[in-house]
Amino acid sequence: MKKITLITLLTLSANLFAQRDLSNVEITSEKLTENVYVLFGAGGNIGVAIGEDAAYLIDDQFGALTEKIVTHVKTITDKPVSFVLNTHLHGDHTGGNENLANAGALIIAHDNVRKRMVSAEEPQPKEAWPVVTFNDKMTLYLKNGKSVHAMHVNPAHTDGDTYYYFPEDNVIHMGDNFFSGRYPYIDLGSGGDIDGLISNVSMALELIDDTTKIIPGHGEISSKEDLKNYTDILVILRERVKKARDEGKSLEEMQQMGLSKEWDETHGQGFINADRIIEFIYKSAD
Repeated sequence: MKKITLITLLTLSANLFAQRDLSNVEITSEKLTENVYVLFGAGGNIGVAIGEDAAYLIDDQFGALTEKIVTHVKTITDKPVSFVLNTHLHGDHTGGNENLANAGALIIAHDNVRKRMVSAEEPQPKEAWPVVTFNDKMTLYLKNGKSVHAMHVNPAHTDGDTYYYFPEDNVIHMGDNFFSGRYPYIDLGSGGDIDGLISNVSMALELIDDTTKIIPGHGEISSKEDLKNYTDILVILRERVKKARDEGKSLEEMQQMGLSKEWDETHGQGFINADRIIEFIYKSAD
């Protein structure tokens, strides 16, 4: 019952966020390289890559923001938004799919993103569903000597998580595998898993270097050092929770033990607080 209650609360929170008044949201951008940008607004961070004849978006926030997002993209490039690549299924990353598809964009995502969109209790309109899917990896060539590599990673935030890596620009969009400066949301109801998350971020650390610019799902543009600090916190928390669980401690007891006290003030003040991160780890750690 507690698991159902948590998932229900998280779903309600996401729905309330999606329904809030977004009329005052301002879309801003940061230039990362000559042809890669990040857009900030409400919801997940949007990556923008400029190809020879098209603009490619990594995620698209909420549908109510599509016009503002497209308007801002036009200040960066006159290329049309022809492709949208989703990092996973959540509405703060895919809410603009329908609008952009209706405007001519091709929606691309991992197989599991489409599967979960199609089978959801309250599915998005068919126009929002990816029309091109992949099961492992995929490469898009931007016709300007640049490329974007899609890499499906282990179930972590969800079971459809994908990294989008721009090797020539040394930029990576990690989606919600990386909540920069805060505890992550591990969506247990969508296949999320702490072990997969630690494996994925550890893999990313091997892939990138000290000059790589990381677009997190939420938070500021980050560095390899930032990702290393985030990974270290996850590893330590998993070790502490698993040890306490193996000793027979209940979830409620663990939430009173201060297992995450060193980071609660900096990382636990957002959507996911100390109790929730302990619960996610308790329920998903092998």
